[in-house]
Amino acid sequence: MKKNYHNLHDKLIDWYERNHRVLPWRETNDPYRIWISEIMLQQTRVAQATDYYHRFINRWTTVAELAQADEDEVLLMWQGLGYYTRARNMHKAAKMMAEKMPTSWEEWRALPGIGDYTAGAICSFVFNLPYPAMDGNVYRVIARLMDCDMAFDTTQGKKVFQQFAWDLLDKERPKLWNQAIMEFGATYCLPQNCDCENCPIQHHCLAKQHHTVPLLPVRKPKAPLKDRFFNYTIFMDKNRQTLIHQRKQKDIWQHLWEFYLEETDSPSATTPPLLTHILSHQRIHATFQVRLVDTLPSLEGYKTVAWNDLEQYAFAQLTLKALKKLGLQ
Repeated sequence: MKKNYHNLHDKLIDWYERNHRVLPWRETNDPYRIWISEIMLQQTRVAQATDYYHRFINRWTTVAELAQADEDEVLLMWQGLGYYTRARNMHKAAKMMAEKMPTSWEEWRALPGIGDYTAGAICSFVFNLPYPAMDGNVYRVIARLMDCDMAFDTTQGKKVFQQFAWDLLDKERPKLWNQAIMEFGATYCLPQNCDCENCPIQHHCLAKQHHTVPLLPVRKPKAPLKDRFFNYTIFMDKNRQTLIHQRKQKDIWQHLWEFYLEETDSPSATTPPLLTHILSHQRIHATFQVRLVDTLPSLEGYKTVAWNDLEQYAFAQLTLKALKKLGLQ
């Protein structure tokens, strides 16, 4: 017989209604705006995502407008948020949504860039449908409530946590429950130094009872980072023009622009790295050299642009930081 969680639901939802942050995507039932926010929040902090959210919905007020946008402009608006695959998938999904706005979990799940729990979040927030929503904060709360030391980011762990999420879901108030548990993980049940003694749901928390809160949640060991060595040359002619090209290959920063690049298997023997940039699975060691020339070289796939027009192109954050460090931005 399954455990009755009504008391837990009431306590956490009551806590949420008294303590939640006022966020713009919580003030609407518009599926387009909620979808934009959920994609941005997948791997981004709320404070940073909020500014981008406002920029996007002010620039493209409907999904039809976003569908008609040029991908380069979408990437430029996304510049600085990272994980640019989200932006490209968002643009692809907008073209599909412009024909028919999804109304079911299955339709949302079929869109590019939307997994099981993003679909669940959207369906519960927009339509109050009974689907769980999971982000890193929710995994942490569930791991502690259930005192589960299984790594949640493994295949088997995901299945176990998925079942926990369904068991815990308030089927009558899925929107409120999902908002409450996500907010609780984001602002109260923190990775470290959480206030367990005053926790509103401490009597439901097995980890508190077993004194295992600091040990949870558990992740699988991270694979070692792959080191890559990028050597950029910024050509500049007497007319303040430079060369850039768009990364087309299936690799990091796909469809973003960059200066002339030579990638090597080892560090440059003559030029120390200006920046080291850590991504989820890679560590980029980058050198940047400015080369003043009378005439720009002819390089296949590279485009000549005026220096003052560079702001019209989306660059990786690494390049933007380098330009600032070099005093060129």
